[in-house]
Amino acid sequence: MDHEPLPSADHAEVRIIAATPEVARRVAQVLRCCFASTEQRSYPAGRGGATRLHLTVDTSHAAQSAASWLASSQSSFEHNPRDEL
Repeated sequence: MDHEPLPSADHAEVRIIAATPEVARRVAQVLRCCFASTEQRSYPAGRGGATRLHLTVDTSHAAQSAASWLASSQSSFEHNPRDEL
């Protein structure tokens, strides 16, 4: 797997994979309601019209509900990039 540079401290790269472009857009819209974000970039994700959508969210400019959740949450999940395709 190629090693991509990490986003800056308050940003996250989000990848959405969905069976249809419409489903991917709906998920991206929910994220945009919570965080400032870049324009989405979409790519084919296999057969049957599946879509992979990428966007960058800025967690330093979060909506109030997302900001309070971020401040109070701590992840116990250990991310392993080898789990990604």
